[in-house]
Amino acid sequence: MIIDGKKTAAELRKELKKKVTELKSTFNAVPGLTVILVGEDPPSKIYVKNKEKFAKEIGINSEVIRYPENVEEKVVLNKIRELNDDNKVSGILTQLPLPKHIDKRKVIETILPGKDVDGFHPANVGNLSSGYDSNIPCTPLGCYLLLKQVEKNLSGKHAVVIGRSNLNGKPMTQLLLKENCTVTITHSKTKDLKAECNRADIIIAAVGRPKLVKGDWVKKDAIVIDVGINKTDSGLVGDVDFDEVSKVAKAITPVPGGVGPMTIACLLSNTIECFKKNKSKLSS
Repeated sequence: MIIDGKKTAAELRKELKKKVTELKSTFNAVPGLTVILVGEDPPSKIYVKNKEKFAKEIGINSEVIRYPENVEEKVVLNKIRELNDDNKVSGILTQLPLPKHIDKRKVIETILPGKDVDGFHPANVGNLSSGYDSNIPCTPLGCYLLLKQVEKNLSGKHAVVIGRSNLNGKPMTQLLLKENCTVTITHSKTKDLKAECNRADIIIAAVGRPKLVKGDWVKKDAIVIDVGINKTDSGLVGDVDFDEVSKVAKAITPVPGGVGPMTIACLLSNTIECFKKNKSKLSS
């Protein structure tokens, strides 16, 4: 089975559009998403363009603030503080990567946790790992929703997460633990990655190495979620060798068309949730 991320994302956006209509009817306002884009990184520009497109599709107010590559760090931080105080802005996102002269950590920590739609603020990271309510990073959330589409009950499943990044591997692990999975986190220092994968009912590959996971790494009927997007001479490929693994796995996400569309849909969902939480705070 090929897990169709495009189709699932389109269905999710349809639901989100209904929610936005209901919120507009209740509050006479709609969620607002502001994206800060620094520089001319081509993948970032494409990604931001798609965020704008789909935000408008579901009725969210979307704004992109663009700065040149050489913008001073204090200018970006001051703009974030301004957006923190703006009630029309439900969610703030600073597109990564940032130029080297801008401290990513400072930028993330300046965004109010309640407006941090990426889920990267330490308060949101801590809440997720403690099992409390939090904004969940969009890519792991997208992976989780695709996984649940294939297997409703994940309890007791052995999941192997390849990659321990703060953006994907670590939050994905927390979501799997919440579902009572037994989770193994693997990384560049793991001694026998193939053996670890062979034991897995679920494999989440998020390490940025083209076609790393081969067919003989995957046991029959495993579910494989491929987060990787790697540019090669033959085009975009994931961290999983799709041709080999799709013959063995119970279900697999393609690249492109798997996790990517879900990331943006989950960003929009997070923006709506931030709007709702903010409104309930103001009314209490």
